[in-house]
Amino acid sequence: MRTSPDAAARALQCLLEGCSIRAAERLTGLNRNTIMRLLVLAGERCEKLMDREMRELPCRRIQCDEIWTFLMKKARHVRKDDPVEFGDQWVFIALDADTKLIPAFLVGKRSSANTQAFMRDVWSRIADHRVQLTTDAYIFYRKAVEESFGGDADFAQLTKLYGDYGQHGNERYSPGTITEVISRVRSGNPDPKHISTSYVERSNLTIRMQLRRFTRLTNAFSRKIENLRAAVNLHFAYYNFCRVHTSLRVTPAMEAGLTNHVWAIRELLESI
Repeated sequence: MRTSPDAAARALQCLLEGCSIRAAERLTGLNRNTIMRLLVLAGERCEKLMDREMRELPCRRIQCDEIWTFLMKKARHVRKDDPVEFGDQWVFIALDADTKLIPAFLVGKRSSANTQAFMRDVWSRIADHRVQLTTDAYIFYRKAVEESFGGDADFAQLTKLYGDYGQHGNERYSPGTITEVISRVRSGNPDPKHISTSYVERSNLTIRMQLRRFTRLTNAFSRKIENLRAAVNLHFAYYNFCRVHTSLRVTPAMEAGLTNHVWAIRELLESI
């Protein structure tokens, strides 16, 4: 592309800090179509980088969760003749509780096939497959973990019960007060002290704060699945290699031993 590396880095930095495409256009002076092409190109490069670097990882305690978004329109407005990708989209996320590294993720419908593909990806990136794994109560995780890990994981699921959530007159975007947390061991012998999804659920807040297309009640939602996947690829690569984690005081990739320094955005994009 004809855009200078510095201008491209500034535009991507705007997107990574929660700006919309049009806000980035106003801040950088670049045309929004140029910014969209930059996003797709950066997403492709970050996907290759993550696929190459996230191998033989020393993860011991993995937490998994999903975060919801939608493509073009919400599920209740989807018509029979609309493209199949319209409506609800989910990002499956695996996070290492010790290093805060995100070794694997998947964008797609919340289905059995995608859950199995996601869990196979998690399995393929861990050096020692005997890990402690905690997920939410989504039903397809049991089959996916069994097929990928074959009983070699200390696997538990958490079910959280909320008061007055979803009842008429109590509709809200955020869940109500938690009334009970039920822990169920599915395989192996997980440490009860570490049966938790708190870290990966906290990462959902980071996503909603730093990816504009995940911010609720705005018109910045995704219109194309390619753009959504590119934005997610860029975000997680930036999170792993460039963003200093507040509690660790280094990046997750540094904590996991994948690199010895904080990467700049240009280094992230030029590493392929």
